[in-house]
Amino acid sequence: MSKDIQGLGLGLASRFAGSELAKKYGLRKPAERIAYLWTKKGFQFVGKLQADKAKKKAADPLLLAAPAAHGLFDLTLTDEQQMIKDTVRSYAEEVVRGLAHDANEAMTLPENYLEDIQALGLNFFSVPEVLGGAAQSYSPTTSAIIAEELAWGDMSLAFATLAPVGVANAIVRWGTPKQKDTYLPNYLGEKPVKAAIAVQEPNALFAPKMLATKAKKTKRGFEISGVKTLLPFGGEADLYLVAARYKKQPRLFFVRGDSEGVSWKAAPAMGLRATATGTLKLDSVHVDSDAMLGDDTFNYQSFIDLGQLHWCALAIGACQAALDYLIPYVNEREAFGEPISHRQSVAFMVANIGIEMESMRLMTWRAAALAEMGKPFHREAYLAHVLCADKAMEIGTNAVQLLGGHGFTKEHPAERWYRDLRVLACVNSGLHL
Repeated sequence: MSKDIQGLGLGLASRFAGSELAKKYGLRKPAERIAYLWTKKGFQFVGKLQADKAKKKAADPLLLAAPAAHGLFDLTLTDEQQMIKDTVRSYAEEVVRGLAHDANEAMTLPENYLEDIQALGLNFFSVPEVLGGAAQSYSPTTSAIIAEELAWGDMSLAFATLAPVGVANAIVRWGTPKQKDTYLPNYLGEKPVKAAIAVQEPNALFAPKMLATKAKKTKRGFEISGVKTLLPFGGEADLYLVAARYKKQPRLFFVRGDSEGVSWKAAPAMGLRATATGTLKLDSVHVDSDAMLGDDTFNYQSFIDLGQLHWCALAIGACQAALDYLIPYVNEREAFGEPISHRQSVAFMVANIGIEMESMRLMTWRAAALAEMGKPFHREAYLAHVLCADKAMEIGTNAVQLLGGHGFTKEHPAERWYRDLRVLACVNSGLHL
């Protein structure tokens, strides 16, 4: 009952925050704050009720005592994580999924998509409370859950949604106080931020540590030259976080989209077509002395690992969407007088998709949990990415196969999943948990 009351109050506050009345009288931000505080206090209330209930159960002599906690890895979501997961899934089902096909065909984001998706508040949860946001702690695991649920709606639109969030996450984790004060307040405005991480280069056998893009020190700051590819937003990004080699080490630099020497060329890819991908060229672009992200504590390998885990989370969401689509299809599709799921070859293939997907999720969440606790996670992130890159392509291929001739047509979304999932083995850029 308490959860119902909390959900009703949160829904009313959120609905009012998005209304024309709130906009007309300047009440949107106060209403959003009320919704956030309602959620926070509501979970405290629910938590107390659950604790009291558990205490009463423990007093029952007929019940066995709960096992002692040993601090082992636990996949159980917190109440807040479950609420976020349910909210994002609902938005993905009601809004994102319906836009996916047309956005893919048009090779551009739906009109007002970034403005509309701000209703989820992902921008607020990217910024710490001390700067006016809603983030209370660093949580790559929660970010991975959000990525999964958005990608369940559509992987391409999820990438467009989370690319700016990835830049904010990198600033929060690595940025200097001045850089946080400069860039993070932009995420609290009504206008959506278009920002992206630029690591990938159009070179054969590209490795993120072997960068052809170079930066050199100048009297006013830095000069950057190079080419980046597979970037979203069709050249309309406000800000790029560009990876470049500086003094033989890879570092990241803030480059504004309208800087002199920055040019864009459209380059539609096999997948992620709704994000309007293209190539960014930097021809002796000058940035100021504060443009280098972070200080000597910056860890480029951890930065790359967190980006790869974000791609893993997107792939898991798309694979879950495929599985949820395939199960009813193979049970309803008949051949030779019976559902095709009665054939062992079909049933085993669907079962394997579920098995592999759960292993992808387990390894990704484990690596993210280690990063969240501040422990070494490079090995786990590497293994998660290798597994996800391999199995994502396999699941995409099998989704097309299980639909037979339908899988080769645009009438069903399997061909889009197939194309989007293949990017996992090709990209080292764009996201950051």
